[in-house]
Amino acid sequence: MSTSRPLLPAIAEVRVAHRRAGPVTHRFSYRSRTWLIDIDDLPQLAAPLRPFARFRAADHFPEPPAVAETLRGRLERHLRGAGVEPVAGPVTALMSPRVAGFVFNPLSVFWCHRPDGTLAYVVAEVHNTYGGRHCYVLDVDQFGRAVVEKEFPVSPFNDLTGHYRLHLPEPREDGRIGLSVVLERPDEEPFLATLAGRALPVTARRVALAQVTTPLAPWVVALRIRIQGIRLWLKRLPILRSPSPERTTTVATEHVTSDQPITRSESQR
Repeated sequence: MSTSRPLLPAIAEVRVAHRRAGPVTHRFSYRSRTWLIDIDDLPQLAAPLRPFARFRAADHFPEPPAVAETLRGRLERHLRGAGVEPVAGPVTALMSPRVAGFVFNPLSVFWCHRPDGTLAYVVAEVHNTYGGRHCYVLDVDQFGRAVVEKEFPVSPFNDLTGHYRLHLPEPREDGRIGLSVVLERPDEEPFLATLAGRALPVTARRVALAQVTTPLAPWVVALRIRIQGIRLWLKRLPILRSPSPERTTTVATEHVTSDQPITRSESQR
């Protein structure tokens, strides 16, 4: 089903919340800023604002960057390497830009459409604080839901046991965003993360205001993750060693109601 997209680029004020249910209880939430963009039309701000929002293709996907490679080019190269056929339609992405020379995206989401505007699949790119990157290519249902095995270490307090149940619906035409990721194991849901907010069209005033209300957002996000890790360690939550992932992409074909599964490229069938 084709959906109407919000006006892009847009900057979103969001609230991020994490809840850990066991073996110790821990939760926190905070305000932050992120962006919705068309990957074929990366925002180019006026010179005085560029230090506060700069997008680089090389900040996404694990392959070594090629000269003059675009963000779409990197996405397509990564998908082909995973055996997934890229689609030629528009791609909307939720991500944070570089701010003051630094970027950290715990989760970037790419909604990949066919030329007719219908959603083909969603790519959820996860970064951890150790510099690792991993993509989950998701065959979502009409509500943006998918299930995928966990194959990439994010927190040293969680191993690779279990699967993710994700809810990644496309942003609404009015810019409202609501995403969730649940880690599920037999008889328990030890971790839940949510992101909710609203994106509004980018203006110079909104970019400047973001540096007042949520300054240096990528730096602060990375710092918060480390602070929460220290708090978990002080609660005597054990640190778990996870093996290095054997691949950089997980293609999930398990879905709820979708009748148009991800198309594999011929070389991977």
